[in-house]
Amino acid sequence: MERRLVGILAADVVGYSSLMADDEEGTLGRLKAHRADVIGPAVSENNGNIFKLMGDGVLAEFPSVVDAVRCAMQIQQETGAPAMESDDNPTIQLRIGINLGDVIVDGDDIYGDGVNIASRLERIAEAGGICVAGTVVDHVRNKVDVGFEDLGKRQLKNIPNPVQVFRLDVGASASASAASAFETMIGLDVDIPDYPSIAVLPFTIMSADPEQEFFADGVAEDIITALSKISRLMVVARNSTFTYKGRAVDVKQVSRDQGVRYVLEGSVRKGGDRVRITAQLIDATTGLHIWAERYDRTLADIFDLQDEIVREIVIALDVKLREGEQHRVWSSGTRNLEAWECVRLATDSVLGGSSDKQPRAKQLIDRAIELDPNYPTAWAMRGWIYFNEADVGGGLGDHESFDRAQAKAIDCGRRALELDPDYADAYGMLALVHLNAGEYDKAMEMVEKAILLAPNSAENFGGVAGAVMTKSGNPERGIELVKRGMRLCPFYRPGFLRGLGAAYRMANRVEEAVACYRESIRRETGYLAAYVNLTSALGELGNLDEAREAARDVLRQEPEFSIKRYTAGLSYRNPADIERIADGLRNAGLPE
Repeated sequence: MERRLVGILAADVVGYSSLMADDEEGTLGRLKAHRADVIGPAVSENNGNIFKLMGDGVLAEFPSVVDAVRCAMQIQQETGAPAMESDDNPTIQLRIGINLGDVIVDGDDIYGDGVNIASRLERIAEAGGICVAGTVVDHVRNKVDVGFEDLGKRQLKNIPNPVQVFRLDVGASASASAASAFETMIGLDVDIPDYPSIAVLPFTIMSADPEQEFFADGVAEDIITALSKISRLMVVARNSTFTYKGRAVDVKQVSRDQGVRYVLEGSVRKGGDRVRITAQLIDATTGLHIWAERYDRTLADIFDLQDEIVREIVIALDVKLREGEQHRVWSSGTRNLEAWECVRLATDSVLGGSSDKQPRAKQLIDRAIELDPNYPTAWAMRGWIYFNEADVGGGLGDHESFDRAQAKAIDCGRRALELDPDYADAYGMLALVHLNAGEYDKAMEMVEKAILLAPNSAENFGGVAGAVMTKSGNPERGIELVKRGMRLCPFYRPGFLRGLGAAYRMANRVEEAVACYRESIRRETGYLAAYVNLTSALGELGNLDEAREAARDVLRQEPEFSIKRYTAGLSYRNPADIERIADGLRNAGLPE
């Protein structure tokens, strides 16, 4: 008998007995076709060999466990293709286990614990999933671009010692695993909280008209905004949930990705002055529907309809509103549909700060105010436009333009708050305006009000509050708030990492700041500020070889970079913080 070290892949069909009971001949035919069209070719293409067929199962060996993992990914991706599924022809779903082990080869068959462990791993994999032993991860890491989730040590049936088990994420990349390791390092909690938590997915457009997309998105965004005002409910930010847009998603995967228990999904069909909206609330941990409803209304009723959906969610999840929250949650802002559409069309351009789109955004916001002068969101958005103008003007050293834009932004914010004293986004905008002006106490006051009024707004936590607290001399509070924003937006933008890095740096936790800046660059190459921040932090730590390498990256992007010009645009309560940044850049060898 021959012994050798091989990669073992074990696969079987999920729910095979039920499928056979429903349609014996059809199931057997589909299984044979699946073996011939998917499994067999994938095994051959990845240098493997099928050594055993067992009814609904397959065992295959591979000279390299890297080949075994690639084969499993290929099989599951092809198995999950939508073209293979129909109501009359249920799709074949597989679960797969992979192990690397020493086995006994006896003729055409293979035996040993290496095979048994692969079979046991397959048994604990979920439908469409892949589970692998820890030894597999050790061999394929950095060789296969895939994510791994550590499931801990498991006692497998008839296997004497516990086995370290990992779930392989076919839809993720190795970069996702790197992100997970980073989040563990900074202590970011992504587990499902012990109070109600929800992700609102983008609503599907039930029409061939692409212009209805922004309308459907606006409906979902308004629901998210309303829910974010409820203190006893965690709602994931739009930037995270809208990454699923246009994709068929598994709500259980959404639950894992976002760290939530409940998922709201729906669809929109608009025709003439009528709209049909469907919505369903699902317990994503079990797949059970909590409620589902279809609404046929006129477009004039759209705002009442959004409020109705929010009420249904609050009731279904048994969320108790605190004093004052009921008014804030159901204050809709405008009843003018065209004004609402103008603001929705302009929002991304305004908040994204894209200079080339600002003129068009300003036209849309001005039109919204013309249509409804009492629309607080439109006034706050106009304030954001002036804030962006002030930011540019200040950076260019144009003090007259800066002062003028600042004054207009404050006027717009005040007008928004006159119309709605509980409008959190207006406070958030004003916080940054006051920060720009060096009015640090006022900026912190505005931030705390925004957080109180919208306790689940990722932008108010991470995008605004972190910067305000860090630059106002309270970096530990900044760390806390940025992390809260990252939890509310699990697919957070790299800007959150730069904000967290700045907070760590000013809290004298420079090594953690370096980790944040590196992660920011890994996610978004080419953003100058991240390289400058990394260079300065490394220079402060005295890691001069790394600092000089980072400085070369700065000069490749900005050959005319100077420390004086860069630090002139910084705003910190304590001037020593700015000098500290400058000293780090000097240590790295960047020009004065």
